[in-house]
Amino acid sequence: MSITTEKKHELFGEFGRDENDVGSPEVQIAVLTERINNLSEHFKKFPKDNNSKRGFFVLIGRRKKLLAYLRRTDYAGFKSIVDKLGIRAR
Repeated sequence: MSITTEKKHELFGEFGRDENDVGSPEVQIAVLTERINNLSEHFKKFPKDNNSKRGFFVLIGRRKKLLAYLRRTDYAGFKSIVDKLGIRAR
């Protein structure tokens, strides 16, 4: 259900501004998207797992706030990360 350290480092390398970047909004959005996708697959197998759904919605809200921040501050970066991750954002 959670993502592995190797997958996180792969996302850091792909979306980070440099090799040591682990906190930029782009990286945080990529990590949250990976966790959301994993939980989506979990809910397809276990649709009655209501206890995990709250955490799922918290992750979605956090990603939504980060996307709004990135859209306000760096629209080109926002468009590129939305296209790379294949997510819908308003």
